[in-house]
Amino acid sequence: MDSSDRERVAEAKEELWSVMSSEPLKDVPVLIYANKQDLSKAMAPGKLAAELDLPSLPASRPWHVQGCQAVTGDGLYEGLDWLSATLKSRKMHR
Repeated sequence: MDSSDRERVAEAKEELWSVMSSEPLKDVPVLIYANKQDLSKAMAPGKLAAELDLPSLPASRPWHVQGCQAVTGDGLYEGLDWLSATLKSRKMHR
């Protein structure tokens, strides 16, 4: 998500929650990339998480907002590492 586009956060939140509530996706972990972290007007990952209301998700549904810069690739692997570890952990506990 473009973390510098504050005007579209409400729209993104609405779409995200719509997708997350669909039956086949109700229990999948959520990874959000907060792109454009190199811009001065970009929201920090924690702020973006709060704006998207992710802390209100049930504890059984892991989520993570990873700051990144798609052009340079900064943060992309860290997000995938989190997702991989989360999926492995969930698989082991089932």
